[in-house]
Amino acid sequence: MRRAGALIGSLAVVVAVLLAGGPGRVAALDRSEVRILVNTPSTFDPAASGDVGTAAVTAQLYETLTLYDASRILQPALARSWEVASDGRSVVFHLRSGLTFSDGSPLTAADVVGSWLRIIDPRAPSPLAALMIDVKGARDHLAGRTTDPAAVGLRANGNDVQVELERPGADFPAIVSSPLFAVVPPAAWRDGKGRAAFGVDKVVSGGYFVASANETEITLQRNERYWAGSPAIATIRLVLDIAGRSPIAEFTAGNLDYTEISVIDAPWIPYDAELGPQLRETPSLSLTYLGFNTADKPFDDVRVRQAIGAAVDWDRVVGLGAFGGTVPATSMVPPGIPGAGSANWLPVHDPNRARQLLADAGYPGGAGLPTIHFAAGQLPIADGIAADLERELGMQVELDILDDELGRLAVDAPDLWVTGWIADYIGPNDFLGVLLESDSSNNYGHWASPAFDKAIADALSSRDAGTAEAAYERALAEIQKDVPVVPLYVSTDWALSRDGLLGAGGNGLGIPRMGGMAWAP
Repeated sequence: MRRAGALIGSLAVVVAVLLAGGPGRVAALDRSEVRILVNTPSTFDPAASGDVGTAAVTAQLYETLTLYDASRILQPALARSWEVASDGRSVVFHLRSGLTFSDGSPLTAADVVGSWLRIIDPRAPSPLAALMIDVKGARDHLAGRTTDPAAVGLRANGNDVQVELERPGADFPAIVSSPLFAVVPPAAWRDGKGRAAFGVDKVVSGGYFVASANETEITLQRNERYWAGSPAIATIRLVLDIAGRSPIAEFTAGNLDYTEISVIDAPWIPYDAELGPQLRETPSLSLTYLGFNTADKPFDDVRVRQAIGAAVDWDRVVGLGAFGGTVPATSMVPPGIPGAGSANWLPVHDPNRARQLLADAGYPGGAGLPTIHFAAGQLPIADGIAADLERELGMQVELDILDDELGRLAVDAPDLWVTGWIADYIGPNDFLGVLLESDSSNNYGHWASPAFDKAIADALSSRDAGTAEAAYERALAEIQKDVPVVPLYVSTDWALSRDGLLGAGGNGLGIPRMGGMAWAP
């Protein structure tokens, strides 16, 4: 899981060009090379990655068993197929035959199991270890209560990987599409080298290996033994610094061929004769939402939360505060994720009901309420929310900015807070159970709802899409009723893409698939 506030790599794909004549005139393209501007990754180890920028790099080096294509359809990768048991409590992945790492050594089911156990290694757990927590025995292993890896529900059986789950997990094949679950070589999981196994000229399972790296550039060279075939682009240069120059100016000059652009620039570019035809809208499965600390007064009382939900005109306030690249949200699940329905799950605006609810909770007209501390950060609509609460309910709201938002939310959440979430995999549960189940580590507001938990369990135990969607809608209805959170914005990203560069788009997870990039003939 990746918080939107984490280091988010702003990708800009650049192709090496030969300049002839005056500045900015492109004489020819080197079709064997692409230059990509990225944020400096924190590691080359997929299990140690906790942010999108780093995952965008590690995903090129190490492959997963499944992956999502540009149409957001789950596809086989290292696994040729998989089977989910009828009760949803076990999954078997069947690996492709003849898989190898970049050095030609066999890639086996044991490598998958060893790679996944690293995620829950209690000596160096992954920042995203929660994605493994439903595997049988994973919680105890992560906590150090068991030391025998055999106690974890992962088995290598010939060319199969068998997974036992603590509870139904029909979405587990989707979960393992996350770069966190990429397969690394034995040197990383068996030979005691750990993170020393990652870096320049190291063995990989993905489309590229790191040929060289310094403070300004990482050079990737294609893996000729990549399972999907040798990538069309021989060399990719990950540029870590463009010396403060504008990506748009670099694109115009012919020095960049694909670059994400600021939402501030997206509105005017369509009117530019040269740039307009090259503007692309790119999917972004991200959400900004407001949360309540339901463990402490006054928001431990559901009526107070319901009063806030009904007092604020969310459509008006959020709509007025929308800016380039953001769209008002109507659900905790962003649009484009299949299986979550399309209804409006915002609290219904009803100020009279809001006042009655607050009075029923013992705070008529706001009397007796403490000052509400709202960690709103830079949220542009914070003042509008505070104004609605003061006008309709007599609440006094103090806006705060937290120095360490995620750290504070994890240990001592304020009364109200705002944070963001970016999908790790394309499924409703990544925005529902992962964030709000009673025992989830990401449930910062400590909301507990047996009805919500049951709806999530029902969704994950079903292999029928319609049944699962109905269960997720029950979960969304519980959120709408109890108001532990309120969805605010979903995002749209924009990019400039040079004609002729194919496969430079994404699937909404913020991670390109460079092994599928090519120059058009």
